[in-house]
Amino acid sequence: MGREYGRQACQTVIPGPGSSPSVTPSPRASATRTRRPSAGTAGGPTAWRTRSRTARTRTSRTPTSRCGGRLLRQIVDEQVEAALALGPDLVTVSAGGNDVIRPGSDPDELAERYDGMVEQLRRDGATVVLFTGPDVGTTPVLGMVRGKTAVYNEHLHAIALKHGALVTNLWALRVLRDPRMWAPDRLHHSPLGHATVAAAVLDTLGVPHALGPSVPEPLAARPWREARVEDLGWAKEYLVPWVVRRVRGTSSGDGVTAKRTTLQPVTRRD
Repeated sequence: MGREYGRQACQTVIPGPGSSPSVTPSPRASATRTRRPSAGTAGGPTAWRTRSRTARTRTSRTPTSRCGGRLLRQIVDEQVEAALALGPDLVTVSAGGNDVIRPGSDPDELAERYDGMVEQLRRDGATVVLFTGPDVGTTPVLGMVRGKTAVYNEHLHAIALKHGALVTNLWALRVLRDPRMWAPDRLHHSPLGHATVAAAVLDTLGVPHALGPSVPEPLAARPWREARVEDLGWAKEYLVPWVVRRVRGTSSGDGVTAKRTTLQPVTRRD
């Protein structure tokens, strides 16, 4: 079940008997049939998942059901049992971000539902990886939910400890504060952001990889007027449509279905 934080929350399923751990990231879940991490190891768009898979294995079989705009309730109701039916060894869960950014949402209530979800996913002994939300304090508009995000993250750490899950801590990745880590909508990761998250997931799983650290060159100073013009353009193109959907009670994920719903070979490109 996956999402990029505050963005897509949906499911990706990646079974591949005999392959290395596969990961998915995201409000967007992955259920992976694979070998478990060795003893002593700590126990969204799909670009970063592709990078993660490429770093680990040449071939896997992947039905991907990642969708945008899913809420935590929808993930629990629609995806958990479907993921468990695959008998996964590894499940990655990135969910709740779309709920957190909505006005009036309660991170304590969300955590109760999340706790039950993780309990279900752990019931057969699968390794489960959770994702915290990133620090959105420097992002216009989204910065208003920074405190709510921090509370939600603390719940996720407690839930992981309770159920023996792992946590990929996106809040701790300070490099994600760089605007170049984000797409123009400021909600989804850029290719550089995906690479950064992919490396973090592999580190969480203790999987060796060759993904280098994402350390972009410092940004040049920008005139205040230029930055505000860019903010206005973003608000017109992305923020206003989001507000309209809230008023109408619709979601960007309405009518969105899985990209891949059946097992298909995924071959590494050298």
